[in-house]
Amino acid sequence: MLHYISFGSGSSGNCSFLYTEHSGLLIDAGLGIRTLKKYFKNYQIQFSNVKHLLVTHDHADHVKSVGSLSKDYDLPVYSTYKVHAGIDNNWCVRNKISPDKVKVIEKNVTFQLDDFTITPFEVPHDSSDNVGYCIQYEGITFVLMTDIGHMTDEIKEYIGRANYLVIEADYESEMLDRGPYPEHLKNRIRGPLGHMSNMECALALTENATENLKHVWLCHLSDENNHPELAEKNVKQVLRAHGIIAGNEQGADFRLDVLKRKTPSEVFDLTL
Repeated sequence: MLHYISFGSGSSGNCSFLYTEHSGLLIDAGLGIRTLKKYFKNYQIQFSNVKHLLVTHDHADHVKSVGSLSKDYDLPVYSTYKVHAGIDNNWCVRNKISPDKVKVIEKNVTFQLDDFTITPFEVPHDSSDNVGYCIQYEGITFVLMTDIGHMTDEIKEYIGRANYLVIEADYESEMLDRGPYPEHLKNRIRGPLGHMSNMECALALTENATENLKHVWLCHLSDENNHPELAEKNVKQVLRAHGIIAGNEQGADFRLDVLKRKTPSEVFDLTL
């Protein structure tokens, strides 16, 4: 069976784990090693289950511990050439990735890791580069996309392919507008290389989700410009207005949960 855990989602640190009995993919490494080891112990999962590390982009909240994890646990690290270069130049990554563990991938070029079939795709953001991941396992399609500056046709296509989808809902527009951030930062967040709002996330789901979608997780919520209950309410309201019921109630079109910034999620079982 395929399982998914979020260990943290947001500017405080991002890290997800997608795994089976035999292998596991760690996606991003923005949390400290001690914290991750504690979480694995709490879930009674051996860290040796982690076989590969995928990176979306080179901002510190996604790569803080990538070099240390790679070194301490002999993990290959997969990302694009530009992301690897960005990691190498990122002062927040004190331990750099050993050259023999640097694995360069290309957007829209599918590759195989154990029983996982993985396709990275373009996600616009103001990092050196940024990718989402479409990961297939025994007929299940899991898609993760975060730090989304704006919707593209390619992103819409992957939303339509997903059975399980992790998608950004970073900010609520009114909270951002009225909040304490300086104007240049507000403009960066809502700009075409920034982040995606609750409303933009909801519309993306409304326009592109199919009947094959089983579960959506809202990720990377801002601490200052959003709130888990608000994000869930906003997205559900827009979906409902378009005849789509999201939630855990009987008869819902798909399940919807919000990933917390600093609290690990439950273990989700992914089935067809």
